[in-house]
Amino acid sequence: MKILYHHRTRSKDGQSVHIQEMIAALRDLGHDVILVAPAGDSNQHFGSDDQNVVFLKRHVPQFVYETLELAYNLLAFRNLAKAIRLHQPDCIYERYNLFLFAGIWAKRLYHIPLLLEINSPVFEERQHYDGIALKKIARWAQSWVWNAADQVLPVTGVMADIVASYGVPRDRISIIHNGINTRGFHKLQATASIRAALGLTNRLVLGFTGFVRQWHGLDKVIDMLASDPPDSRRHLLVVGDGPERLNLEHRARLHNIQHRVSFTGMVEREKIPDYVAIFDIALQPAVVAYASPLKLIEYLASGKAIVAPAQPNMCELLCNEHNALLFDPAQPDSMANAIDRLCQDRQLLEHLSQNALKTIEDRQLTWAANARQVANLIERLIQHA
Repeated sequence: MKILYHHRTRSKDGQSVHIQEMIAALRDLGHDVILVAPAGDSNQHFGSDDQNVVFLKRHVPQFVYETLELAYNLLAFRNLAKAIRLHQPDCIYERYNLFLFAGIWAKRLYHIPLLLEINSPVFEERQHYDGIALKKIARWAQSWVWNAADQVLPVTGVMADIVASYGVPRDRISIIHNGINTRGFHKLQATASIRAALGLTNRLVLGFTGFVRQWHGLDKVIDMLASDPPDSRRHLLVVGDGPERLNLEHRARLHNIQHRVSFTGMVEREKIPDYVAIFDIALQPAVVAYASPLKLIEYLASGKAIVAPAQPNMCELLCNEHNALLFDPAQPDSMANAIDRLCQDRQLLEHLSQNALKTIEDRQLTWAANARQVANLIERLIQHA
């Protein structure tokens, strides 16, 4: 089939990983994928944001920025229409973003089915973290686009419930969790050279990957380490960077445990598996209620013993004492107690590790499996068109 893949993402982070992996997986199945998206910056490094977007967000009033988002639809629709006339695609696959109408316009004008991938309720997300100037238009826009799509693809069951609350019929909602490219992530042997280079030889490594923000809850891990005896082997390794790094480093210094907390800084995507391999315990201290974190899938594919919060979106993939040790996020010491238990129980750690690796195959948490599911949905939409 010919699949027109449309998105408005400019950041080179987990979003770009999802986009690149899905396109590659669809192409591996033999489909022709035509990309329609904003022009990228080849000089952007992994983990960076588009500087033009950053500048606009900082220096123009919010309602002006949102008006520019609305105006972008004219350019996006022109590019979509050009691609449709040139390639005659069988469907449009779009990654949802707020104020993005162009895909629905193209679907209706050219009578092409559209699948809409939804990773978050962007209206609610932006309203909570940044605020929205055009609130009524934004909420209407989200509802209109979600209901206009032929098939909606939320990344978790929790996200599916949010979509359904907007009036989208359940038979037009298909849950597709994030996946992994098993060629890049698998259970690697932790290399002594990486441990030595990071000064972690003979350390028990509590690991976290990602772009570090305040809500990730790593401050609680540092506070836990501060209560350890002076000769403790436990060490927090953060593979990544982010706005919360300086605060976490300061917190470690206040506790006088800066020698037991390390940040790698930004790591290129292809090198992350080598760092995850040296984790003894993989941490997901906190997560938003509707997300399907890429790091969680990576931990599973790397065969790591995982500590994560017992909340509905996590429990869609994790089972307590089977492939993870889950803690009650409402209880202050629950995470620390779970980590303590794993540090002291090697047999449980190995049990979780083995089952984590099996979860990828048992639940088909790969980009290849996701691409097959998407292709089947497209074929069904075409047959019923």
